[in-house]
Amino acid sequence: MDSSDDQANATGWRGSRDVWLDAAYALLIEGGIDAVKVQPLAKRLRIARTSFYWHFTDRENLLAALVQRWIDTTTSGMIDACRAFAETKAEAMLNLFSCFLDPARFDARLEFAVRSWALQDPGMTKVLHEQDGIRIGELIEVFRKWGHGPVDADTRARAVYLTQIGYISLQQQEDLTIRMARMPAYVEIFTGMAPEPRELARFHARHGYVPPDQTIQRA
Repeated sequence: MDSSDDQANATGWRGSRDVWLDAAYALLIEGGIDAVKVQPLAKRLRIARTSFYWHFTDRENLLAALVQRWIDTTTSGMIDACRAFAETKAEAMLNLFSCFLDPARFDARLEFAVRSWALQDPGMTKVLHEQDGIRIGELIEVFRKWGHGPVDADTRARAVYLTQIGYISLQQQEDLTIRMARMPAYVEIFTGMAPEPRELARFHARHGYVPPDQTIQRA
């Protein structure tokens, strides 16, 4: 019995499923999938290793829960964004960009960690490809809704998606001002339509962003 077992016996606390899952999430982000093991988790939480089994049957059960968290904090947010109301296809694209800018709706750090995990695990690669397909399918429907033909919608959807995944995979760290300045051009490139000023204003307000020129005017 190690020191974490001693402390757990003294306190009687076994943690909770979410506590263990949060710790696994942190280890995955920090050290990759090989870091997500029961003993390091117990040490991190200062809880007895045996307490883990009150919440998960084994490590594979924990990893399955991590996969579900990834889906819930990436794919689900993207689906909601694709299906959100938009007056124009330019605004529909801004809805999607809003999702990617919000870590609560699309967790880019977890996305990167899962893609790294998939490089080591064929099973995870299959799951990743399934989710990629779901996401691209949703994007295709966005373009189909706005009148694009099957091939054109598919090509545009892939251009949007692969650009965003490229940002994540290359771990691009753009200043918000720079990224916001590029958004209108991205929208026009992907949709063929420039966003209206009122659409950009709503988009900026959603993220608490004030363009530099407006800051100068207000001053």
